[in-house]
This record gives sequence, structure tokens and C-alpha cells, in this order.
Amino acid sequence: MSDDLRRCAVSGDANDPLTTRVYPAPPRSGRTAFQRDRERIVQSRAFRRLAGKTQVFTSRSSDHFRSRLTHTIEVAEISRTVASTLGLNENLAETLALVHDIGHPPFGHAGERALDRCLRHHGSSFDHNLHALRIVEHFEQRYAAHRGLNLTLGVREGIIKHSRDYKVANHPELAEYFLDQRPPLEAQLIDLADEIAYLTADLDDGVESGLLEIGHIRENVTILGRCYRTVEERHTGVEEKYLFHEALQLMQNVFTDDLIFNTLTNARAIGARSLEDIRRHPARLAHFSPQAESERLEEKRYLYDTLYTCDHLEREHNKAEEVVTALFNFWVNYPEELPQSYIEEIETEGLARVVADYIAGMTDSFILEQYAHVKRAIRR
Repeated sequence: MSDDLRRCAVSGDANDPLTTRVYPAPPRSGRTAFQRDRERIVQSRAFRRLAGKTQVFTSRSSDHFRSRLTHTIEVAEISRTVASTLGLNENLAETLALVHDIGHPPFGHAGERALDRCLRHHGSSFDHNLHALRIVEHFEQRYAAHRGLNLTLGVREGIIKHSRDYKVANHPELAEYFLDQRPPLEAQLIDLADEIAYLTADLDDGVESGLLEIGHIRENVTILGRCYRTVEERHTGVEEKYLFHEALQLMQNVFTDDLIFNTLTNARAIGARSLEDIRRHPARLAHFSPQAESERLEEKRYLYDTLYTCDHLEREHNKAEEVVTALFNFWVNYPEELPQSYIEEIETEGLARVVADYIAGMTDSFILEQYAHVKRAIRR
């Protein structure tokens, strides 16, 4: 199977334009350009902060729930499996998976929605992909000669395009990232690996939290119910929670295998023989089969109806939006209260964007500390 798409993979060799960097970086023996990018990302402060950012449940709820960091590691494992099986560039796929969520603010999607809403009152918006690019190009300061991580063009393109397409007309500042072309398959598979990871993990964490029941999931999530029956037939008399864990793993494997097979089938159908064939095709080629897509959507609807919008999480979401909004408005009204390094950015970036940058980089615990501090200051 792998030989079929090897010719469509990003080569990553020294002559590959996707390995170029903004600033010269002498080659290192034994490490490819994308391996070096992976190390730069893993060693960054923004990556470490993912450990303190919400995936679905806040870190205050339990030590056993996924954080944004542990979720990222799970996505990386799936991405590497898919890329390896298809003969794609494993190092690029893994690196993109590790960086794909680095632009998320605290409190998960609730925090992102609140930050976007705040910025829209100032004629702007918040996009975690675009913010991730700002982090790796501007905010990370690890080198004496320049700002940013100086990542390769291939990784920066993947940060922007792994989950959606942008138009040059709307984002002329992104013109260097081939916006009129599809991203390489290594980037295309990341968003789908992300889906596989969280669809598995959120059922697991939902049951761990007591908000979801295994029996109810089996009755309402077709693919999990089918996998559970398969596991149950193999292991009679085993406790339900262990059967459920194995069923989750089987479900993840089913989705992963489907992504591999369907991507290969799609590439074969257009006669893809090179990366340029992938780029020139009018649609992305990495996606699930119709059956798997239908079951993915069913599970996603189930999670929205039973978990993401349940009363317990809605209270957390409301609190998150209250905290983000209050702090955003406070610093917009009192910019002198920002750290000096952010005050220095206001002239070039604009006040609202600087405040959003500051908030987006925070962990859950740090933003709550700031909120408590601001509330005390206001009362005084």
C-alpha cells in the first residue's frame, strides 16, 4: 500500500523548497529539517503551556482527563500511523500534529468563542490557526539572531492549511503559503486524525466524568455499539468498563483504517503520481468513506447533545466566557496594566490584538489568577 503514495509525499530533502526557512540554519547530521522543527516545537513555551489548557474538562476536574497537551500527543500518534502506512513523510505529519493546537486560548472552544466575540467588537476576529502562526513566527523567542522558531515553509503552510482553506483576497499576508493550491496529504490528514482522537477521548472522558453512560452510548452511537459487540463476543464475562475501553480502541482503529484506505482510494482515482497532482486537485483527497463520515457525524451530534452542551459543562463554558470577556475589557480600558513587553507591541499590532494575544497565551490556572487579581483591584 505504501508505495502507491510515496511519490506524492513531501520529500523533505535538502533540495525541497518546503524545507526552506526565513533565516539560514546550518544542517545537522542525522536529523531532517522536519525533525528539527518537531524539536523546536516540543521545546517551546507555548507547547508546554498546552498541559494547562482545557480540552473538554478543565484540569481542576480530575488529573485523568485529557488536557490540550495529552490530546495533541494522541493526534500525533494517529497522524504518524496514517502517514507511515500511506508512505507519506512521517516526520512532517507528526510535527504538524504536535503544533496543530498550539494557538488555542485557555478554556477550550468556549475561551476561543469568547475571545473571537471580543475582537469582533473591535473589527477583528480570532482564528487559532492564524494565532498559531503568530506564536511560531513572533512570540517564541529562543534564538539570539531572530524572533520566532524559524520553522520550515512546509510546517508553516501546514499550520495554516491543515484544517481549512484561506483565500488570498481575504488574507494577502498569507500569499507565500500557496493558498490557491491544496496542502500536501501530510497536512490534509491532521484535521481528520484530530477528529479520530477526540471522538475516542471525549467518550472516554465523558464516562470517566459520570456525565455519560456506557449503555446509552452503545444504544446511540452506531460505530461504538458495533465495536462493543465485537469485543463482547471475544471476551465473555468481562466487566463493562474494560469492554468499553477495548471498544473505544477498536473504534479508533476502524476510523484510522478507513482514513488510510479512503485516502489511498481517492489518490488512485485521480491518478496522483506526485505532490503537484495532490496540490492541483480541486478538492482535498484525505477524508473518510461515506459510511465512516456518516457515523462520525452521528457520534459528533451525540457528543454535542449529551456532553458538550450538558448543564455541567455549560456552567463551565459560561464561567470561561465571563472570565475572558472581563479581562479583555479590563486591559482594553487599562492597557497600562499589561506586562511591559505587550505594551511595547500596541503601536504596531493595535491594542485589541495585543490584549487578545496576551489572553490566548494563558493557561487555565493563570487566567483565573489574573481574573481574581483584577477583581480585587477593581473592588479597591
